[in-house]
Amino acid sequence: MPSGDERAARTFAGVCHGTLGELYQGPLRPAAQPDIALVSFPVGRHSWVYFSPGRTPPGPSPLGAKATAAVDLFLDHHGLTLPPGRWTTHSELPVGVGMASSTADVVATLRCLFRIFSLPYDPALVTRVLSRIERADSVFLDEFALYLSARHRVVRQLGTDIGFHTAYAVEPGGVDTAAVTPALLDQYRRRAREYERCLTDLLKGFAAGDPAAVARAATTSAVLSQEVLPKRTFEAALAHREEFGADGVFVAHTGSLVGFLFTRPIGFSARDELSAFFHSHGHQCAFAQGGYG
Repeated sequence: MPSGDERAARTFAGVCHGTLGELYQGPLRPAAQPDIALVSFPVGRHSWVYFSPGRTPPGPSPLGAKATAAVDLFLDHHGLTLPPGRWTTHSELPVGVGMASSTADVVATLRCLFRIFSLPYDPALVTRVLSRIERADSVFLDEFALYLSARHRVVRQLGTDIGFHTAYAVEPGGVDTAAVTPALLDQYRRRAREYERCLTDLLKGFAAGDPAAVARAATTSAVLSQEVLPKRTFEAALAHREEFGADGVFVAHTGSLVGFLFTRPIGFSARDELSAFFHSHGHQCAFAQGGYG
């Protein structure tokens, strides 16, 4: 472990990517009491947490309530005391739209703590801490995964072979995940077989390294989501998918994000057209790399 002088001479950082919603959200399998399973859609947008040892500044910490709880749980687990110092944060992830901002904040905070105390990164501890704080996305992994968000269990690791170019927009308003959970579970029971086929197709696409098949399954999952948590722009996006040459449409299933999936880079002309489309619906278009391939 670094000496006090060594700690005081440097700043420690933790970084975690967010998501563009999910490629799948639904039941793991048909059941009377279904689990909520996710295949989160990682994106090259991040949350940063920094710690600079030294005098603790006056005023409230910039860490949110969940990240602060993660600090307490981490220190208690290891029997450690945080040295005096200053936390700072930065995030590219809007809050409450389905980009996993709170989970990314917690994971970035934990990664920073591992560095402060020169401890090896421990994914098992990260999942234990998350389980004490919130239902979470799998952003603590650097690959796709089929993940039970309430149980904090990785069902299947899906690798890093699949990637997409995306154009998306965030609709106004947020979603209270806890408040909509009963409606989601009812939808999963009513449309269990459709979700089962969708997940089977998605997993086959990942196994084959076929992004177009994954995009088709993600579109099916988005269509099912529209029945219970509709996005105002979704139907128009679905109707224009072929016109724009997109391979699929995706959403933040419990958020307010909707966008297009492309297996090939989006050219300048297409970017103009996609931006005009979203602007005509009152939204600013954004472009990002999603996934890993």
